[in-house]
Amino acid sequence: MSGNPTARSTSRWLEIAAAGFGRFSWLGMLLGALFFASALTPTLVPRDWLPQGALAGLCLFIGYAVGVFFSWLWAYLGLPGGNTIPALIRYPAIAISLGFVVNSLWHSAAWQNSVRAAMGMPPVDSANPFAVCGVAILTFTILLAFGRLAIGLVAMLDQRMRHYIPRRVAVILAVTFTGLLFWSLASDVLARTVFRLLDASYRQYDALLEPERPRPLQSGKTGGPASLIAWNELGRAGREFVASAPHASDISALTGRPALEPVRVYVGLQSGKTPEDRARLALEELKRQGGFSRSVLILITPTGTGWIDPAAMDTVEYLHEGDIASVAVQYSYLSSPLSLLAQSRYGAETARALFSQIYGYWTTLPRDKRPRLYLQGLSLGAMNSELSTRLFEMIDDPIQGAVWSGPPFVSTTWQNITEDRNPGSLVRLPQFRDGRLVRFMDQDGFPQKEPRPWGPIRIVYLQYASDPIVFFNFQDFYKSPNWMSEPLGHDVSPQLRWYPIVTGFQLILDMLVANKTPMGFGHVYAPQHYIDAWVAVTDVRGWSEDQLLALKKHFETPKISSAPTKDDPGSIYEGRGG
Repeated sequence: MSGNPTARSTSRWLEIAAAGFGRFSWLGMLLGALFFASALTPTLVPRDWLPQGALAGLCLFIGYAVGVFFSWLWAYLGLPGGNTIPALIRYPAIAISLGFVVNSLWHSAAWQNSVRAAMGMPPVDSANPFAVCGVAILTFTILLAFGRLAIGLVAMLDQRMRHYIPRRVAVILAVTFTGLLFWSLASDVLARTVFRLLDASYRQYDALLEPERPRPLQSGKTGGPASLIAWNELGRAGREFVASAPHASDISALTGRPALEPVRVYVGLQSGKTPEDRARLALEELKRQGGFSRSVLILITPTGTGWIDPAAMDTVEYLHEGDIASVAVQYSYLSSPLSLLAQSRYGAETARALFSQIYGYWTTLPRDKRPRLYLQGLSLGAMNSELSTRLFEMIDDPIQGAVWSGPPFVSTTWQNITEDRNPGSLVRLPQFRDGRLVRFMDQDGFPQKEPRPWGPIRIVYLQYASDPIVFFNFQDFYKSPNWMSEPLGHDVSPQLRWYPIVTGFQLILDMLVANKTPMGFGHVYAPQHYIDAWVAVTDVRGWSEDQLLALKKHFETPKISSAPTKDDPGSIYEGRGG
């Protein structure tokens, strides 16, 4: 069979493909250099040298692989000059490639500084380009080795199988088997192992009992002596949420008026076997603490690990002088990105179970004696909070509104509203119909100058132009997003540009580091912006402009958390949930 012309022809393409990864490819280097340079340009979030170098190395490899593929295709089709590129073309191409690399590294610090300047961050140091280059070379080398390994495996399998089956079938089977093997290692074996290890570590971390978070002595507190929920079953995020609530004396000291102790109810994963069990427990604990006798009741959907943004809840408790209750149920131990991948439906099921329990009981109460009911969620919590409600069940007796911050790009309701925005309004700050139901805001507030009065339901989306978790789209790999063709937000680098394939990878990396920005940028939502959102949604009264300004100033000073979570690795007011 080795003398078969078809076999020799098919074998030839494997040799060419292997040679592309084994020998230097001038076209691969040229495209790789273009991808490398594009990867160093600004996107939404500042990047340190390590992730920036890894991204640049990845893009260099992708560009190189594309070049190798086109070189192979040219030779496989038998076009002129297939494997013998004249030096007249090859050497200038190499020189141009090196020029792209050197020029992009030269400008990389300035590009990063343009992003950092938009967020008020100090510039990178002069050694940054060298560190980026080193990491990029290492990343490229590792990926190139895997590429050569894959091609070598295909060639070996083809060589073994061609003696037993037709040559073309052997090639197809070799490529298929190699692809499945690498995919299995990446997704099934590696990913499952990582998820299992992370879930175990997050579970252990969540169970830690911090000495600085002692069990409450008051019977009216969740986890206290008379509580229906054991303190050690709340989880780390739940204990932090309950223990960090502002005291009535703290609120009175700022407002100069009498205040109540806010009611905070939290149910951890260990408190019930199913979402329905935990939701029923949350309802009973809320009733026990008198939550339905307060003026305002908020249903919170946490982020992946169960973390609740204190910037969101502390502010609204001050605004209502403690006459407020809030309730949340944990649905995962994993961080939000991992929870979205591994347990994408579980968060929505838990949010739905909690809403059904609380709303079902709330509707049985006299309308003039029950609290106003609102929803709140950050990031993955915002998406799951959207999914917790059903329009048809609220038509006769609607809730009063919601504050959703940093909704992920996959949030269905957010997507529909953004796509149906009023003509002429911005993608990053849409205006929806007459603004009676839904409004969007950023650091500068609402875009409407004189909106019509609110309707019976008030919904506010708080989102920053620099938040990639909100504005990423899979189409960004091959199509420039609409928001890039509009006036950019003041927190976005004016040098931001779209590049095919590369921009998609840039924004994915931005999503992974979006919680590392200063407060008020990226995916870190600031208390002062929550204050504006809550004032609009909950119809806060009795606060003058000067008093609201004093409240914002009060929250501008970071208060260090003694129990940071995986979603919250820093300051308690640095909004690190994701």
